[in-house]
Amino acid sequence: MKKTFAFFLSTFVAGTLLAGNDKLAKELESLDPASNVDVIVQFKQAPTEAHHQKVRARGGVHKRSLDLVKGSLYSVPAGKLKELAGDPDVAYISPDREVRGALDLTAAAVNAGAAATYKLDGSGIGIAVLDSGVNYSDDLSNPKQPVTFQNQRVVYSQDFTGEGRTDDPYGHGTHVTGAVAGNGYDSTFANISTRTFKGIAQNANIINLRVLNSLGSGSDSAVIAAIQQAIALKSTYNIRVLNLSLGRGVFGSYATDPLCQAVESAWNAGIVVVVAAGNNGRDNNGGINGYGTITAPGNDPYVITVGAMKTMNTPGRTDDRIASYSSKGPTLYDHVVKPDLVAPGNQIRSNYGMASNMTPYLWKNYSVTHVLASYYLKNSYPGSVSGNYSNLSGTSMATPVVSGAAALLIQQYPSLTPDQVKARLMKTAYKVFPSYSTATDTTTGLSYTSYYDMFTIGAGYLDIQAALANADVAAGNALSPAVVYAPSTDTGGLSFPAGSTWGANVVWGTNVVWGTNVVWGTNVVWGTNVVWGTNVVWGTTNAFNVVWGTGTNGTINPANVVWGTGGGTMIDPTTVLTAGEN
Repeated sequence: MKKTFAFFLSTFVAGTLLAGNDKLAKELESLDPASNVDVIVQFKQAPTEAHHQKVRARGGVHKRSLDLVKGSLYSVPAGKLKELAGDPDVAYISPDREVRGALDLTAAAVNAGAAATYKLDGSGIGIAVLDSGVNYSDDLSNPKQPVTFQNQRVVYSQDFTGEGRTDDPYGHGTHVTGAVAGNGYDSTFANISTRTFKGIAQNANIINLRVLNSLGSGSDSAVIAAIQQAIALKSTYNIRVLNLSLGRGVFGSYATDPLCQAVESAWNAGIVVVVAAGNNGRDNNGGINGYGTITAPGNDPYVITVGAMKTMNTPGRTDDRIASYSSKGPTLYDHVVKPDLVAPGNQIRSNYGMASNMTPYLWKNYSVTHVLASYYLKNSYPGSVSGNYSNLSGTSMATPVVSGAAALLIQQYPSLTPDQVKARLMKTAYKVFPSYSTATDTTTGLSYTSYYDMFTIGAGYLDIQAALANADVAAGNALSPAVVYAPSTDTGGLSFPAGSTWGANVVWGTNVVWGTNVVWGTNVVWGTNVVWGTNVVWGTTNAFNVVWGTGTNGTINPANVVWGTGGGTMIDPTTVLTAGEN
């Protein structure tokens, strides 16, 4: 008998063309058979007691009816799922997936949720965090073991500051670590949690290399020594990513800067190095409008340099905007195109932990870092403050988001080189932006206009889902190109290093990676000699500090360590919030 299209359509909808494995979500196919997993089983009709009994016969427990989808929530032994999927009454079985945003709104903006589809969580990948130390945190626990001090995913710690401690009395390093690898334990409570604060690579191992002291400053030598140790420990802990949420002024070419040479050594050793761009995008000294303010070692063409976006308090990214304080390229002296990527970095909630039974410096001294419990817990006492999470902003916070993404990509494709990781993240970045946006500081009344050119947003907005779905493998190096200025025509062009992946080809061409409408957004770079001249943007810097902890023109001002300054204007978080910098 001739079968009509309508017949096949109705048969497909009914599910009778689906084999058992086709009716089982991908995430459920390779679980430990002895483990129990919460799943939603959809039937071809509203389930009855007879359907529930079929699940119970396979060791399942009925937990909740979901008649709207002709299904129910069950806890079922993973080893019985394929058998259950083979039942002709079953339409589809899927995990009871988390719907709250990881890292609050951050992960949604970069499509981090796609990692679950690929069963990726950073497992087995070591991420070296060079920062102010890491405190104990439940969010850094091993999910397969009891939550105790001993069962942390911080697998190695070493101090390079001379203070003889590896915890985080300052309160920055733990926040960064939570953003890259927190599992949200302390914000996940049945029936009362409204948000869960998770990092991007939620089961990655952390190598804690403490280079910033109790007040958040350090030195080149400490960072270089820590990078050296990371390279030495690479095989022991499978260190594939190095996170540097810190920076200092640029005082010469990256080719001679020892800090830049150190990060290049890590890169050449097979470690992806991710560095904050800096928080000087509001600096207008000499009329530069924030251009030429990338900090070192983010000025090095090898590393992935990250700028900060604002999620605008929504999970979607179409309304997201660049943070006006995010530093812009090109880099001083070498004129390298930076940043390479942008990621959420404004008003980021992450854990801060306790440092040897003392409250971390930032949380204790700056109430603006506090997170109200009501932000993520139902029925919390009015005005009560979270004892687990803090709220920080800056390119420091955007950096671990990209580090986590790199870890996921490496977990999926372990053979990828640092150049291939960088190239894929840049090529697959989201590239739809407005021409410009404006933010106003309500304290000073000053407005800051940001143009969405390649010196502001690089190759675009991190998109983890697109990166994981892409299979292109770069054949050459992924060094960031330099920009060359022609005074006679007041124009610029790109100069690519020898052996570069980038070029005028279909797969890795300039327009593919940087987009067609983000190359030159403003003439401010070309219209003055400030960027191309001597080092007039930076003053003297007498210590190494977190990116958002610098005072005006690179000098350290302890009063400004929380939010930093740009052009002499303190970036106060309350002002940032009312000005739309969130």
